[in-house]
Amino acid sequence: MYTSLKNYQVIISLLKQNNIRHLVLSAGTRNIPFVQSVENDSFFICYSVVDERSAAYMALGLSLSLNEPVVISCTSSTATCNYFPAIAEAYHQGARLIILTSDRNPAFLNQREDQMIDQVGMYGKFVKLAVNLPIINTNEDLWHCQRLVNEAILATSHHGKGPVQINIPMLAYSTLCAEMQHLDARVINRYTVESTITEWEECFVKIVKAKKILIIAGQNNYVSERLNKALSKFTNLYKCIVLAEYMANVDCENVYNPFLPFDSHTLSTHAFEPWVPEIVISFGGNVMSSIKTHLRDFAGRYEHWGIEESGNIVDMYKSLTKVFECTPEYFFDFFNAKVESIAEMRDCTYMKAMISYMNSIKLCNLSFSNNTIIRDFVCRIPEKSILHLSINNSIRLTNYFGLPSRNIRVFANIGTHGIDGCLSSFIGQAITSRQLSFLIIGDLSFFYDMGAMRIKHVPKTSRILMINNYGGGEFHYSTTLTNDPTMDLHTSAAHHTDAKGWVESIGFAYYAARNNDEYQKILLKLFDESSDKPVFVEVFSDMEIDAQNTHILENFNRKEAVKEKIHRIAKDLFVKTVGMHNAKRMKNIFK
Repeated sequence: MYTSLKNYQVIISLLKQNNIRHLVLSAGTRNIPFVQSVENDSFFICYSVVDERSAAYMALGLSLSLNEPVVISCTSSTATCNYFPAIAEAYHQGARLIILTSDRNPAFLNQREDQMIDQVGMYGKFVKLAVNLPIINTNEDLWHCQRLVNEAILATSHHGKGPVQINIPMLAYSTLCAEMQHLDARVINRYTVESTITEWEECFVKIVKAKKILIIAGQNNYVSERLNKALSKFTNLYKCIVLAEYMANVDCENVYNPFLPFDSHTLSTHAFEPWVPEIVISFGGNVMSSIKTHLRDFAGRYEHWGIEESGNIVDMYKSLTKVFECTPEYFFDFFNAKVESIAEMRDCTYMKAMISYMNSIKLCNLSFSNNTIIRDFVCRIPEKSILHLSINNSIRLTNYFGLPSRNIRVFANIGTHGIDGCLSSFIGQAITSRQLSFLIIGDLSFFYDMGAMRIKHVPKTSRILMINNYGGGEFHYSTTLTNDPTMDLHTSAAHHTDAKGWVESIGFAYYAARNNDEYQKILLKLFDESSDKPVFVEVFSDMEIDAQNTHILENFNRKEAVKEKIHRIAKDLFVKTVGMHNAKRMKNIFK
């Protein structure tokens, strides 16, 4: 019989799946739910030691002798302090102790609650990792808890062995353990170049059986030719494609940009279901497209294999099962070498259907806006040049319309995804290249970082396209803010400023356009290599028109399930009948 506390159920499940059997338990009130659950489970070998100081030292001896993790569990407050001497010893000897510190409701900390001290991270540098579990009320809490417990268990033997702390807060608990079973938590395994060949071959057996494999490349500032070749070979052998935004800088066979095909406007959640893979393989950094959202919506329906050179647990799709601590080159070379002899037997149905869908996405005609400004610009960028995208609109629209070649290095500050520093980062990148270097930037991003124009190292090969729609157009694009009468006052920071005076005073060649005819005349200035000055082009547009055209573009290829389509048609008819204002009022009334 098991406790109903889900965070303890997660711990029990993952201890069993990692074959961690030895538990040293110290009597107390707060850890009763855990103690009663494990002492009645024949899987575990339990030892009772009342004195926590002795309990921790005994566990230290067990761990060192068995060369495996050993769990210690106690109640809250000073009981946790008594573990400290043995934890310090375990840290210096490399003993794998898993310290479970039971805790009270965190809201009562420093509120004169009895038997309560601050236990979060209390062992400091003497543990390899300390995690504080959430109190589980939602599926999001459960996902978070599973990830943290997996991280803690894996940390006991990652880059050296040592102790870890798992702190378990709870609002309340029952001493009655009435659950017949504990939940089956998702276990995450880590593989390194030092893992046994048997462990790697077990992965090969699984991947070779999969008929739906999807590779997703996140942001990479540099991709080696070896990796591009390995990706090309892998996609052909395993019959799959690579989804890579331009910031991924991947240039291989069977690579497609996921931005417009998998945008949440283009493809509904229900319509994404046929594309749910069996295995997702990821490498690189952040991913901006809605493919991340779609995969999260189907979490648990597939396995996520993350290639992380650091070995860190990055569960961005909420389905992580394997972490490969190696380079992407090592990973793909290994699986390429293993499968060559049976490549002809691969099922290519999923790959062909995915390619057919990607190729079915079309672009539509649009009126003059930031959409057409970026569209007409990116199609002319020369190969081997540098392109820096500031945030949101420039990233979104460049990926929508596409570059003429993957042989263009694309940068964006999407590690943190902030408005600041885009111009400064671009200048640093432009300095490194003899080719023309380009920046697409919005007015707010530019004015935030405009001081960077004074950097004396700006090369004359720099080319800046600034789209000035007099405010934060992203907030007009967001449907949740549409028709807000006060939006331009503060939210979108509307203004009436242009860049001409500042740009010319710094020594840039400045050009401006307010309509398509003017824009087409000055556009070529950005690609003129004979200019003896860096070039700045400012094009003016309207936030509302920009937003409307982006939605037209996204909905032009809309794919949705029948049920969802009927719902949308009914909603559109209702709004048309009663009017947008009345529809919003009724929505607020009836929630």
